[in-house]
Amino acid sequence: MMAFFLLLWLLNSVTQETLEGISNIFAPITTSKSATGSGDILAGKTIAQEGVAVDLPPPKAGTGGEAQDTPKDQQEAKKQEDQQFQEVEEKLRQAVEALPQLRQLKDSLLIDNTPEGLRIQLIDREGFPLFPSGSAEPHLHTKRLLEQVSKVIQTMPQQLSISGHTDAVKYVTERGYSNWELSADRANAARRSLVDFGTPGERVNQVVGKAETEPLVAENPKDARNRRLAIIMLRGTGTGAQGKQSGEGPRKLKETLPGLDRIREQQLKGETKSDAAPAATPPAAPARAPAPAAAPPAQRPRQ
Repeated sequence: MMAFFLLLWLLNSVTQETLEGISNIFAPITTSKSATGSGDILAGKTIAQEGVAVDLPPPKAGTGGEAQDTPKDQQEAKKQEDQQFQEVEEKLRQAVEALPQLRQLKDSLLIDNTPEGLRIQLIDREGFPLFPSGSAEPHLHTKRLLEQVSKVIQTMPQQLSISGHTDAVKYVTERGYSNWELSADRANAARRSLVDFGTPGERVNQVVGKAETEPLVAENPKDARNRRLAIIMLRGTGTGAQGKQSGEGPRKLKETLPGLDRIREQQLKGETKSDAAPAATPPAAPARAPAPAAAPPAQRPRQ
């Protein structure tokens, strides 16, 4: 308390000029040799300027290991995948044209490159339905078309999404079986056909039925072309055509934390050692006491 009163007494006892001189001692004039403050952080402003608020740039964070994919790498990956998709489209169209029994179905094949991936659609046409009405068992020509699709997509590594679609004609059985169940069953029938023709089952990412919710011909929901199968080679799920042909595995993801791969390798080595260790010999079972001799059976009275 005495120090506080002493400070008040000193402030009152000195002149205003002295106080301003003391204040100027502690006020920095500039942090740069240049009078303009044109350095990297100040961007043309000096701290001594009255009423100027300086926004410092955010610190540059370290990469924490290997750098992530750059936009250039992503563009290269997309370019390579688009080339794969173009190759699939060309092979599939050539396969359909080469088979006389499928040549008339070339208009039933619709292929386009979408943001989700390469979409291969098998569509109904008048006179060439994919399935019998109300059935999920594909016609023979549908199976032949799915066989060609399977042969081509086996050469690429992408995962698959399969969806079934119906038109907007109402269909409900007495048990409540509707276009939802029918479209899902047709999608599953397409999945089974692809697997039967050699497509690895683990490449199927999803199988869905969408009923009439996504019509191909939006202006006419009852159009026959709305009844279709869609098989999408999902973008970003492949390793690249060259890696596939050379026998390389999936592209290794760049580690985001330093030393993470080493920890995984040590864990795998530890699991291998534990698997190779001989199983402990179970303790011998204690000797069992001899069973007491059975008593002689009682003699039955003679009748």
